[in-house]
Amino acid sequence: MNHGASSHAAGQHTSTLKMGLPISNGKLGLWLFLGTEIMFFTAFIGTYIVLYFGSPGWPTDPDVTHIKIWAGGLNTFVLLTSSYFVVVAHESMAGGNYRRAWNFLAATFLCAVLFLGIKGVEYYGKYEHGILPGRMPESDLQAVRMFRDDWNRQLDLELNRLIPGEDPLHTKQNTLLAEIDKAEGSRKAELQSWSELFNAFSAYRNDVSANKVTLPAAQASLFELRNTGTFSLNGQEQSGVFANPTDLAALSGHAKKPHGKSAAHDDAAALLHLPKLEPGQAAIRTGTDNWQVVDAGKITAENFKYRQLLGDVHVRHPVLYGNLFASTYFLMTGFHAIHVIVGMILFAIVLIQGRRLSERWSNYVENSGLYWHFVDLVWIFLFPLLYIIPGNI
Repeated sequence: MNHGASSHAAGQHTSTLKMGLPISNGKLGLWLFLGTEIMFFTAFIGTYIVLYFGSPGWPTDPDVTHIKIWAGGLNTFVLLTSSYFVVVAHESMAGGNYRRAWNFLAATFLCAVLFLGIKGVEYYGKYEHGILPGRMPESDLQAVRMFRDDWNRQLDLELNRLIPGEDPLHTKQNTLLAEIDKAEGSRKAELQSWSELFNAFSAYRNDVSANKVTLPAAQASLFELRNTGTFSLNGQEQSGVFANPTDLAALSGHAKKPHGKSAAHDDAAALLHLPKLEPGQAAIRTGTDNWQVVDAGKITAENFKYRQLLGDVHVRHPVLYGNLFASTYFLMTGFHAIHVIVGMILFAIVLIQGRRLSERWSNYVENSGLYWHFVDLVWIFLFPLLYIIPGNI
């Protein structure tokens, strides 16, 4: 009688239903997290699509956006390869081959490092060309004013270098002007150059305030300043403006028309009355004389007067919707890069186990791999959206 009751109780115990999904709590939590991440990136991607198709004139020229398709394609290959490595690592964990799993996780980690390295090269290229949110002029007027601000900032930096100390800038300026008469040699020349450049800036600033400066005029002004100096022609030292084909090409910057020339370059060249130069030729202008085309090989000892003081100041080319483009590009790729770094941290936790890696890490490796596949999948959407579609659809 008691035996039957015990059997009945045992039967009731074994038939108890287990509630919930047939997966571990960790995997369930990860899937819920990935669901929120999908909505997160969907908002970014949807916003970009609306802006792209709803903004006539959206920048698509790689010469303007400095989008490197080869870099995006290479990163796509790197991530796809890393996803394969994760799958092999998971299978190795399931098969008890923990050393092999560790090796493939290490390869995945290295792929992530390579991905971020390539992305860093892309970011640096955009930084060099001023493709940053809020730093791109979208009209000629904005470009003219940004040139004024950059020029002013560079003059202040050089003034602080020439006259060290904590005095206000206007006090340092008076100190510099007073020192010119007493200075000698290279010091005197440097102070005079700053004073002359400041006078040129003051005139430019006043013209900008009066809305008298066009973008080609700003480019022409900078061109003359950068190429003013002394040079030796046939052994005789002369002062004036010197230009070669490379200097003329620099006028066009990175904003090009479909035919390969910048409209601003053409206008600036016309304002300067620049002659057309062939390879091996140079143009010089002394005083108010017209340009003379000479053999570049006969010109030596060029010493440009203002280039060091001007630093990397340049006239930015207007890019319509450039700031929106830069914002969406860095927002989407930046958040994706953060997710790549998180994945690297997850893999690093496993890698530091070394020989201690065992079966108890199997679920962790599986969940980390699932997260990594999501990171890969997001890039599969970002790559065509940012690198392939612009200019083609």
